Amino acid sequence: MNLAQVTYIWIDGTVPTKTLRSKVKIVPHTKEHLTVEDIPQWNFDGSSTYQAMGHDSDLTLNAVCVVDDPILGMGNYLALCEVLNPDGTPHMSNTRAKLVEVMEKFGKAHDPWIGFEQEYTLFKGQQPLGWPDRGYPAPQGPFYCGVGADEVFGRHLVEEHAQACLDAGIMLYGTNAEVMPGQWEFQIGYRGVEGESADPLTASDHLWLARWLLYRLGEDYDITATLHPKPVKGDWNGAGKHTNFSTRAMRDPKTGMEAINKAIKLLEARHNDHIKVYGHDLELRLTGKHETANISQFIAGVGNRGASIRIPRPVASKGYGYIEDRRPGANANPYEVATVLVETICGVPVNTKEQCAI
Repeated sequence: MNLAQVTYIWIDGTVPTKTLRSKVKIVPHTKEHLTVEDIPQWNFDGSSTYQAMGHDSDLTLNAVCVVDDPILGMGNYLALCEVLNPDGTPHMSNTRAKLVEVMEKFGKAHDPWIGFEQEYTLFKGQQPLGWPDRGYPAPQGPFYCGVGADEVFGRHLVEEHAQACLDAGIMLYGTNAEVMPGQWEFQIGYRGVEGESADPLTASDHLWLARWLLYRLGEDYDITATLHPKPVKGDWNGAGKHTNFSTRAMRDPKTGMEAINKAIKLLEARHNDHIKVYGHDLELRLTGKHETANISQFIAGVGNRGASIRIPRPVASKGYGYIEDRRPGANANPYEVATVLVETICGVPVNTKEQCAI
């Protein structure tokens, strides 16, 4: 008989920005390796997570994605869970269930792929990591992808987090120091690894797990990672979650640019619907400055980092590939971002003339 420590991780009902919760269950088993089907359902007190009232607070955790636990070591697991009502239906805070629904409607026909560029800012106490106790660091410029103790802060945590993601089997694509000192980014999505799927559900699950690992490892260093889209007011870059998206037709050399251009028109028509779910306090970041388009405008362009939607220049040169939605804030819920992108771009039936190339 084996005993595994399984960390159940779920998304709570905090508003306006949901946060992560977790607790550990000892699971007896006789298998060599546990999968989702082997993780028993568990309950929790929803009245303490803004998901229920105290007089009827039992809610259910149902595992949807299980990976090896890189912190507790081999034989232990991280189980990302969805929250269910006692009758087995999705809880109102369960945004993953809506993504499952839209993928069942449109996923097979369009085969969407998604990738997230998660920016975050490291804080030590009330100050961004590496900032002086009084005043400000040097102006932005040398910090992006920089090297050296005077330009980069927190690399020890970043590298430990990256290795933990790889050890867990999370689809980490890369990391880099960002424009503001103390700010970093990691990417989750397609890596060209055989057997991996960059579908919206898998990528979103992996991003939530990667976020949890970042917060958990930060405990060991007394460092907090914040996803606020404008962690420092003033002439500093905000923090986003640029989202790369493609459909089968976008990736096809025969239909790529036609599908991309049609998708951009569909996104422009629903700009306000997207902004509503792209993160709280997004207006503080989308100002038209610091590599953003103004929140009230929709701009698309090739290689334009001041656009709402950027077509990477290599994509334009090849004539097929993907688009980058630069609007989501760092604190946006990936399930909600993925849902609205799939709904907008893939929501028109494929057998209509308008949508046949998407």
